[in-house]
Amino acid sequence: MEFNSTPDPIPQSEQTTSGLATLTGMHVYPQSVISARDAIFALGREGLDKRLIVLSARPLPGIQGVARTLKDGRALTVAPTDATHAASLRALLPHLRPRRLGLQTSAGMGDRLGVATPGHARAARGTGVAPIFAQQSMRENARTGRTPQQVIDDAMWGVFQEGWLEGYGADADHLKRPEDIDLCVAAGYTFFTIDPGDYVNNAAHAAPMQDLVAGLDESVPWADLDLTKEQLYDRYLNKTFDVEGYKIAFPPEVLVRAVMKYGRAIAHTARMYRRLASLTDDFELEVSVDETETVTSPEEHFFFARELKRLGVQWVSLAPRYVGEFEKGVDYIGDLAAFEDSLARHAAIARHLGPYKLSIHSGSDKFSIYPAFARQTRGVVHLKTAGTSYLEALRVIARVNPALFREILALAIERYPIDRATYHVSGELRNLPDPAATPDQALGAYLDQFDAREVLHVTYGSALDAYGDDIIQTLREHEEAYYDALEIHFRKHLQPFAR
Repeated sequence: MEFNSTPDPIPQSEQTTSGLATLTGMHVYPQSVISARDAIFALGREGLDKRLIVLSARPLPGIQGVARTLKDGRALTVAPTDATHAASLRALLPHLRPRRLGLQTSAGMGDRLGVATPGHARAARGTGVAPIFAQQSMRENARTGRTPQQVIDDAMWGVFQEGWLEGYGADADHLKRPEDIDLCVAAGYTFFTIDPGDYVNNAAHAAPMQDLVAGLDESVPWADLDLTKEQLYDRYLNKTFDVEGYKIAFPPEVLVRAVMKYGRAIAHTARMYRRLASLTDDFELEVSVDETETVTSPEEHFFFARELKRLGVQWVSLAPRYVGEFEKGVDYIGDLAAFEDSLARHAAIARHLGPYKLSIHSGSDKFSIYPAFARQTRGVVHLKTAGTSYLEALRVIARVNPALFREILALAIERYPIDRATYHVSGELRNLPDPAATPDQALGAYLDQFDAREVLHVTYGSALDAYGDDIIQTLREHEEAYYDALEIHFRKHLQPFAR
């Protein structure tokens, strides 16, 4: 059956919203009410549960629920917001499908709880920053108990609720294994972050030169790189490249360290790219070597990107390991002038070999460096956040349910020595304010203290295992408070990049 459809859904009037509320007996989210395909679609809330509402003159494919016929002959259907209807709605309303964002200034807004997207959308509205509302790594999926498909669906319902019509992306973050790509392609992701960090040889950063030279033949995967040592020397050895006035030089030590440090990572990235390209052509690639121990020099960035390009890899953004410290949930730690000087070189390389965006991983709450990123990249930048939305959830919980916050805090203190192992953080338990001496009305201050932010940030998996249902219920009961907190917090992130 074919249906007429408008090119874009049309937001409906306040009268339509109140009419649907009267017909269904539910609260109807006014921003969600749109007209498309000769039907009206909306999202309603009944208690703490949300429902899809469809008012149509004829049956719509994939929409199954409690239906009744109105006096004018139209059918009013109330359906669950489940995976089946998420898929059906994406088929009916193309603006709800994730899409590629290209070189637009963009921001990823990881949502570990699956309820933050309306707040993210409110923050993004009017900034000109293209949002990625669905963003989750396999590590995060394992700790939250969610699947890649659930992450997409949760973000889509938030997009629908808030009436976001401007398009959004979906990031399968920090993919390390080829088989993970398959799951995320099937779920509908459009942005794939390849993380070859396990293949970066950090020891090469400072190892004796004679040891590195001796290991060239065996340690570098020449066949996978489709390159010989002699060809490598011919491409780089003792050569200097002019990049917007910066000199990128490759004397022997610089070249040998670059290939020993990143050779295997380049080969792995190319393998992952080919796997992805064999499954779909509707994707964008990000390459990330940020979660490594050693800084990526401008020469190493140039070498890494130029070799990927030679191997036919195409990407939209790249995250080197910048100078300074990018710890979770706190501001940048380091010399700001030295950071911007290094960043200027990285940005010039990205324009010279691309253009492609520079990506800021662990990018949440790095307020001191956002202006430099906006300046040096000229807006060709991707900001990636994740745990800061969870921390804002805890800020709301501290205010509206202090007893639950105290339980989460106690568990975080207990689990931090274990859970911090897979994160780069320096927060210390001894620096936390004493919970017993902190009155309920002051609990929110934990979300403003460096060590407490890191302790609460990296223990999210343990907290969700123990208190996940209570956390979600509290946020649903106080969803407007959560959306308001997110809007305020993310506006601070996005304004430096607003266009």
